[in-house]
Amino acid sequence: MHPRRPEGFDGLGYRNAREEPGGFAAKPDLGHWVTTPPDIPGSRNLHWGEKTPQFAAGTPLGASGLNEDPYLGGVGTNSEQINRFAGFGIGLASLFTENVLAHPCIVLRRQCQVNYHAKNYHLTPFTIINIMYSINKTQGPRALWKGMGSTFIVQGIALGAEGIISEFTPLPREISYKWNPRQIGGHLTLKALTCVIAMPFYSASLIETVQSEIIRDNPGILDCLKEGIGRAMGFGIPHSKRLLPLLALTFPTVLHGVLHYIISSAVQKLVLFFLKKGNPSSFPAENSNSVQNMLDAYFPELIASFAASLCADVMLYPLETVLHRLHIQGTRTIIDNTDLGYEVLPINTQYEGMRDCINSIKREEGMLGFYKGFGAVIVQYTLHVAVLQLTKVIYSTLLQNISQ
Repeated sequence: MHPRRPEGFDGLGYRNAREEPGGFAAKPDLGHWVTTPPDIPGSRNLHWGEKTPQFAAGTPLGASGLNEDPYLGGVGTNSEQINRFAGFGIGLASLFTENVLAHPCIVLRRQCQVNYHAKNYHLTPFTIINIMYSINKTQGPRALWKGMGSTFIVQGIALGAEGIISEFTPLPREISYKWNPRQIGGHLTLKALTCVIAMPFYSASLIETVQSEIIRDNPGILDCLKEGIGRAMGFGIPHSKRLLPLLALTFPTVLHGVLHYIISSAVQKLVLFFLKKGNPSSFPAENSNSVQNMLDAYFPELIASFAASLCADVMLYPLETVLHRLHIQGTRTIIDNTDLGYEVLPINTQYEGMRDCINSIKREEGMLGFYKGFGAVIVQYTLHVAVLQLTKVIYSTLLQNISQ
């Protein structure tokens, strides 16, 4: 077991506070950076060695001599409390948008991708919004948020698996700035193994998100775990003979997960580089106590993360369509009719593998068949931009009033 530094929730940048002689907490080192969570299929936080700046307290401690410790909750300055409040709120708004508010877009996107019957490809946000309204009207709001709990379970399984593997193997979970090809290869191998472990649970989660609410019973919270274990062990609900074995799904699943991670990591680093180069004032200095500067400091990273996820999703959308069709084949899943917004359709595909699926889509549905449901991606990221901008305006006004 190789030595590792302790990890935990960093509160968007409050780690490694050191106590100086005399009972005072030292200012965090501005050169220290914190990495973001690892990648899983469909995840949004997929950046190796990503950087979150550490901000120093805006004003010195008072004469009381009390120790200001971000972990122990000691008496802190107004500037640091406001900074922590802003970072937590903005991060929470971003996570809420990605995982909760955008879930209806993910549901419709996946249903369109696996619906080879569909005549309407829903390439624009206008048709997607219309079909969302129709489904909500006929089945209720619950139909648009189905399977949300299982997506969190898959993320938890992937995060746990990556942590355990990296702890008991030499595969690095993080990449230092003095990286070498061997370290990169080991890191990507860790990501690939994580995708393999999460794969059966990802299949179960996919079924929950596309299965029509009209014909399914009330699913339990742990059904995703039960179905995933059954898929891996080969028991449980009987499936069709067309069900592809997990071995046949391993290559496309790992390919999609690793490529998504590489693309999003590269784009995020590139965007952060240009943002810092073009607007260095958005990265405040150590002695900066401006509330607006502290608030603006969080947004370059959020913008970079947004751009990284968008680029990866757009570039890999055709591969994701193929991946979802392979995972859903033979599971006897019934989906909603995405042409009408009511009625249901069975999934009866007979793809022999990844290559046959690609050729069949190209031959029967055309090149645009790989982009079915793409309008949901536009809605999803437009919604994300709107929420981030609204959050920034609200926090700017609120924090300015607090600071005064």
